Amino acid sequence: MIDLHPYDVRAGRPRPAPPVSASRDTVLAELTSEVFASLPRSDQRRKGIQYLNGLLSIRGRKSIRNIANLLGDDVSEQNLHHFICDSTWDWMPIRRALAEAVETALPTRAWVVAPMTIPKAGRNSVGVERHYSPALGQTLNAQRAIGVWAASESASVPVNWRLQLSSSWLRDAPRRSQAAIPEGASAEGLAECAVEAARQTAAGWGLRARPTVLDLGEAPEPLLELTAAGHLPLLVRVGPDTPLVATDLAPAGREQTTLTAHRIMGLARTLRRPVPGALPTPGAGEDTPLAAHVRVALPRLPGQGKHPAPRPLVLLGMGTYGAPWPGELWLSNLTALPLEHLTRLRQLTHRVGEDCAGVAERVGIRDFTGRSFQGWHRHVTLASVAHAVAVLDGRTRQLPRAAG
Repeated sequence: MIDLHPYDVRAGRPRPAPPVSASRDTVLAELTSEVFASLPRSDQRRKGIQYLNGLLSIRGRKSIRNIANLLGDDVSEQNLHHFICDSTWDWMPIRRALAEAVETALPTRAWVVAPMTIPKAGRNSVGVERHYSPALGQTLNAQRAIGVWAASESASVPVNWRLQLSSSWLRDAPRRSQAAIPEGASAEGLAECAVEAARQTAAGWGLRARPTVLDLGEAPEPLLELTAAGHLPLLVRVGPDTPLVATDLAPAGREQTTLTAHRIMGLARTLRRPVPGALPTPGAGEDTPLAAHVRVALPRLPGQGKHPAPRPLVLLGMGTYGAPWPGELWLSNLTALPLEHLTRLRQLTHRVGEDCAGVAERVGIRDFTGRSFQGWHRHVTLASVAHAVAVLDGRTRQLPRAAG
């Protein structure tokens, strides 16, 4: 499971801003002309650009106060706070425009859906609960959010976010009112939150159809059923005890039986082979990864009988020489994709993890210090735009100069 967690705790006054490249200013101007088209007023667009400049320039925590201090007389902290926390502008058209711009500028291969843990002090920041973080190996006071990333082998950019809200938060009238949680919000588990974020981005925005890669560690039953339904092209990480029917491995003339995913991939051990160019699995050293895939199906539910026939799926196993096999298990409805393509999709989770640590953290994706639902969503939206500016600026400066 990739849990996008903080690698350090940053605080204190903002440090001097790094040098700004001419290409960054150009990228910022071009990108904001597209993604801020939905903002109805010129002062909103101006404040949005000022906020982005703060996210891209400050070294340290990107709080509203620190951004206002950096900008000096150009904007007051009160006005900037109102723009983020209390204004009426809608963040969703900006996210959709960002996704369209990223698709045009970068060779997007898939949507990667990943959880993010945001440690918090106190209990009044919207959505904060006691959560166990697998990445940190401890229980902590934190918000949990789901990010949807436009990803390729070379770069990834977050384009959509969903904040997980529990039933205890929605039933707590004083805290709900203080955080200004809208009436339409519903209580969700992490898997439900991930599914809704994936559906909204991949199916609700009218974008080009792409695979969705979803890593929550072990997929719950609703996520398995969504994969089997085939409405979205999915690659989903599953646990070793996930029950499946191995359609490829059943001996001729024998009825297919239900086995665990780990047992099925153990039987497929002789099918594994090296995948040149693939990245090793975390903790597996530098060995070339091994992979295998077999056709499977979800078991029939009681009362279904022999009809309808189970929808075909593919189980992907990955590991390395000398390590227990399999190291990872993934389930997909992309049954026509070759093994190499499935492993490349799975490895986009590495790209997202690296870009979250190297870019998103740097532009303050977790740094919102307010408590409101709207403020959190507007901050992560603008931090995602800042992430895109940083990525596109880096690619611009890496391009070779034309001869002459």
